[in-house]
Amino acid sequence: QVQLVESGGGSVQTGGSLRLSCAASRGIFDINGMGWYRQAQGKQRELVAVIDQTDRTNYADSVKGRFTISRDIAKNMVYLQMNNLKPEDTAVYYCAADFEWPPFTNSEGYWGQGTQVTVSS
Repeated sequence: QVQLVESGGGSVQTGGSLRLSCAASRGIFDINGMGWYRQAQGKQRELVAVIDQTDRTNYADSVKGRFTISRDIAKNMVYLQMNNLKPEDTAVYYCAADFEWPPFTNSEGYWGQGTQVTVSS
């Protein structure tokens, strides 16, 4: 098991940037996948970005070229750098961890409480 705590959300204007952080309660070196989901009001949950044990990353088409996921194994931290934000990026963002392989394929793993990101036009 792992507990996850997100931080770094807030309100920005279109074109702005935010960096989300996720602190894990245990080492992440052996967690198969760390990721970020988001859920906008009235919409389905979306897997935004994933980083696996080999540091391979994968992104939703909607954020490719704008978002970057990274991890710091020494600090048990995962980050989501979000650039060129758009109003459609407005959502609650959740950090997630999955011990299964491949990650976030057959399960959604463990989630944090979420952090709100609001992008105004």
